Amino acid sequence: MNKEKSISLRKKMILAFCLPTILLFIVNMMLYFGTAKVLNSLDEIYSSNNSLNQLSDGLESLQLATEGYLNTKTSDALEHYYIKEQDYSDLLMAIDDNKDDNENRVMERNIKRMSLNYLVLTNQAVESKRGGNVEKYKAIYEEATRTYSYIDSSINSLNNKQFINNSKSYGAMMGALQTIERLNIITLVTIGIANLVFVVLIASTIADPLVKLAATANTVSQGNFDVQLPVVRSNDEVGVVTMAFNKMVLSIKDYIAKLTESMEATRKLRENELIMENHVKDAELKYLQSQINPHFLFNTLNAGAQLAMMEGADRTSNYIQRVADFFRYNIKKNKDVVTLKEEIELVDIYIYIINVRFAGEIQFTKEIDEAFLSTQIPSMILQPIVENSINYGLRNIEWSKKIILSVYELGDYVCVSVKDNGIGIEKETIEKILDGSYVSNPNKSGSNGVGLNNCIERLNIFYERDDVLDIISEGKNKGTETILYLPK
Repeated sequence: MNKEKSISLRKKMILAFCLPTILLFIVNMMLYFGTAKVLNSLDEIYSSNNSLNQLSDGLESLQLATEGYLNTKTSDALEHYYIKEQDYSDLLMAIDDNKDDNENRVMERNIKRMSLNYLVLTNQAVESKRGGNVEKYKAIYEEATRTYSYIDSSINSLNNKQFINNSKSYGAMMGALQTIERLNIITLVTIGIANLVFVVLIASTIADPLVKLAATANTVSQGNFDVQLPVVRSNDEVGVVTMAFNKMVLSIKDYIAKLTESMEATRKLRENELIMENHVKDAELKYLQSQINPHFLFNTLNAGAQLAMMEGADRTSNYIQRVADFFRYNIKKNKDVVTLKEEIELVDIYIYIINVRFAGEIQFTKEIDEAFLSTQIPSMILQPIVENSINYGLRNIEWSKKIILSVYELGDYVCVSVKDNGIGIEKETIEKILDGSYVSNPNKSGSNGVGLNNCIERLNIFYERDDVLDIISEGKNKGTETILYLPK
């Protein structure tokens, strides 16, 4: 390992960037202070002209204020005059009473002296006006005006002279500033060239390994791990990163191989679990669907025998045909899912059979939106609900027995409602039926929820949710409404 390879990347970066930066900082600081000094001198060059301009403006404002009061003699004009008099006095106080024999300084002292005399004259003119001495204030005002003109002329003359002198100084300062600027450009170009040469010299030890590493990393990022890994030629930070990258690529290749095997095994296991779950659900559906109360079969056949004894063969044939249609639908083995239309047709058959048994006591009404008749539903759902309404809601009441079957849209659901005007259900009983904790009385021929338990369990399995069915009853003798919420 030679000496060059033992130099760390940090030291190489310091040599490549810090030294040129320090040089640039020194040059820029020199330029900054030189430029700041020249700019300060430039600001001072025209300060005398600015002072004379302010003095000229103040003199003009005072003259106008004096004329304003003498012409109007109002309190506002008088107040304005005193303000302008004070402003001009402040400007005069800023003029230095030096003893310099320079022509410009002599003119400044003369201007200040004449201005003080001008202030006295304007004040006398104002006071004479206030006292009503017309002739006196006019004479004084005329003298003040002559003095104003002479002062204004003197200020303009001095301002022009100083502007000429200041312009010469400004030119000299700009020349110095341009010299500093050219020197700075030459220095920056020299440092830039030296920096470029220096960077090129060390680029091979820094940039080349990084370029090769980046190219290999880009190939790996696209999913290609069958690449030629870069060779480690130094022990600096780039060499360490390259070595770590090579180990990482090898580790990832090994990990991907193991992960692929694990995912394949997991996939097969999940497929087996899904198959088992489907078999279990299918078995549960078929088992629950087979739990139809056999007592109804015996009762209907008995009613058919009685009708055959009392009437002719035509009505008996029609009745028995309806009974056959009912049980043919009930014992279907290969059609667990039907349309809402088929379920409603089965309810029509069931109501016909029941009305034969109960001499037409059941008034059955349908309010159906036919747009939803193709909605799919597990078979043998509506008939048990209607049967439950008749057996445990309408059977023993003394008033007219009514059932309304409705199909309508509610948001994202197709709602199927079976509503009777029977004896109703207590709130506690409804809660037990819905949560599956209701236990029927074995001493009765039937009890609330026996048919519904079967429907609720099959609906929950089919839709994989537990809020498909709801039961509503406002109390004793106020009827019951069972509502199915079928997702669209």
